[in-house]
Amino acid sequence: MLRDVTLSLRPGAVTEVTGRNGAGKSTLLRVIAGLRSPRKGIVKDRPGRVGYAPERFPVDQPFTVRGYLGHMAAMRGVPAESVETWAERLGFDHLLNVRLPELSKGSAQKIGLAQALLDNPGLLILDEPFAGLDAATRAALPTLISEFAAEGAIVVVSDHQRCIEALPGIERLRVADGTVTGLPPGAASVPPEMNDFPSEKKNWTVLEIEVPENEADTVETKLRADGYRVRRPKQ
Repeated sequence: MLRDVTLSLRPGAVTEVTGRNGAGKSTLLRVIAGLRSPRKGIVKDRPGRVGYAPERFPVDQPFTVRGYLGHMAAMRGVPAESVETWAERLGFDHLLNVRLPELSKGSAQKIGLAQALLDNPGLLILDEPFAGLDAATRAALPTLISEFAAEGAIVVVSDHQRCIEALPGIERLRVADGTVTGLPPGAASVPPEMNDFPSEKKNWTVLEIEVPENEADTVETKLRADGYRVRRPKQ
């Protein structure tokens, strides 16, 4: 539960939200987006156009990719050709006639991004947007995020993959112990307590797990963020 949170998000800036899994990052993002109301206090001056991409895009819907995004475009008053524009830019134009439940995690992530970007939002909130993406899209997304900020949007990103930490002028918030703290410029995105714990503090054992190949990077990143050591066999 978050408490006593006071913060101001600056138009034209990219803000990275950091913290352990379960610290409340996603809750904070949903409150900022207007998807969840705070029990006390208010959120003021939220832009009228909000784009929100959740960590896991809900694929259990009876639409094709084209049908879903076309419906979202119509609801927001966006020209239908915006669907093809974003499909080409995010590299999923070959998936437009595929049903949502048939998408891989990475492809579903692209659809979640596209629906958030469709109507040029003034507030863009991305919850772990890099998880599961192919290398080309993962490399291109930081530039896209910077473009929205350069156009005056407020951009807030939770990023375990650490793909945006090198963006110039990035601002950072750390969620921990039920509150949110602004980090000074130049502070590390991952504090020492979120890295591997010193061996003298823990008795370690080896646990082998098997995960789908296309989810390996995401699982590894989250385990490391929680302070675990991860060894991957050489291919």
